[in-house]
Amino acid sequence: MNRRVFLNDTTLRDGEQAPGVAFTTAEKLELAESLAAAGVPEIEIGTPAMGGDEIETIRAVVARRLPVRLTAWCRMRSQDLEAAIESGVTAVNLSLPASDIQLAAKLGLDQTAALQIIEHMVGCAAARGLFVAVGCEDASRADRDHLARVIETAARAGASRVRLADTVGVLDPFSTFEIVARVAAQSPIDLEFHGHNDLGLATANTLAAIRAGARHASVTVLGLGERAGNAALEEVATAMTVLDGADTGIDLSALPDLAAHVARAARRPTAAIKPVVGADVFTHESGIHVAGLLKDSRSYQGLDPALVGRCRRIVIGKHSGATAIAHVLSENGRDLDPDLAAAMVARARRKAAETKSTVTASQLAELYDKMISEACLAGSAHFIPPTADCAQVSPATNAPTAQFSDQGECNELFR
Repeated sequence: MNRRVFLNDTTLRDGEQAPGVAFTTAEKLELAESLAAAGVPEIEIGTPAMGGDEIETIRAVVARRLPVRLTAWCRMRSQDLEAAIESGVTAVNLSLPASDIQLAAKLGLDQTAALQIIEHMVGCAAARGLFVAVGCEDASRADRDHLARVIETAARAGASRVRLADTVGVLDPFSTFEIVARVAAQSPIDLEFHGHNDLGLATANTLAAIRAGARHASVTVLGLGERAGNAALEEVATAMTVLDGADTGIDLSALPDLAAHVARAARRPTAAIKPVVGADVFTHESGIHVAGLLKDSRSYQGLDPALVGRCRRIVIGKHSGATAIAHVLSENGRDLDPDLAAAMVARARRKAAETKSTVTASQLAELYDKMISEACLAGSAHFIPPTADCAQVSPATNAPTAQFSDQGECNELFR
């Protein structure tokens, strides 16, 4: 894929609509700066119609003059547009339901009335010099012919982009591709896809939409958003780079810190298995996997952690083998003796099973040192500890003799 893909981050609007999430003005300023620093080209900054406090927060972000487009989300209403203009933004997303279900239930409108509202409101916004995007809520359940007429009307009235929203998250990648490809083939203006994650498919659907012809994608950091959330910025940006070679302009190495920043502000813990930014996504325990990784990292690693500012981590647990244990011990100044390998693996696995957690490097070293101590006390004639010359047991005292190269070293072993 040679074309540029633009990611529009809506963490500070749709993300904040997640239950219990409320960013302060200071947090919105900091997050907007972090998003801009990470290379995000457009930020949907908020909903001015919420009132004076929201308008003042948006104005504060606008005053920072960040190198991004700041967009305000509005309903297709004059008062929403006026609030957006008051907030100081230069771009608006004027949103109206596209499906018959939502048109009737929310607004009591039919398709003809909806088209009239779009033509009027987009024309008003464009006449005020604003960049106008039209949001088609519930586009995934809209009549296809009506959707085509919406896009045609929006373009004629002065809109520069149309957002196709899978508002209730009912699409899959195949249906997403079919819808977007059909619309893109006839659309005179750019298309944006906005995916919700109710079925866990928001990222996959977003990739399908881009491959089908959408040039813009709506995302949030960590997938933060209503219900099950949205397509995640970190997942979409990384997948676009790795799978399609697309240019999103995002600094992937900035994503872990950005995600941590949002998690703190939202007071939402990040799952350890969260793709790209989770604590465990580059962590390996299984013995077979680790043995392969240490020979060739590509054997069990499809994404280079360095690409997203991360490092590979090997931990010891119930499924670890001798190769992994030897590796971790080596990093802590100990060489695993082959004669002790099987017993050491058994002990490490048992400890992990008993504690239902991984065995830390210091705990592993402690287990190994204890094993050496036991071997010394047992007087194993065939065993020579790696940190001493020998450790024979005195028949008279049944205690280890001082035949180590360094007595202090020997004492340390038995401590």
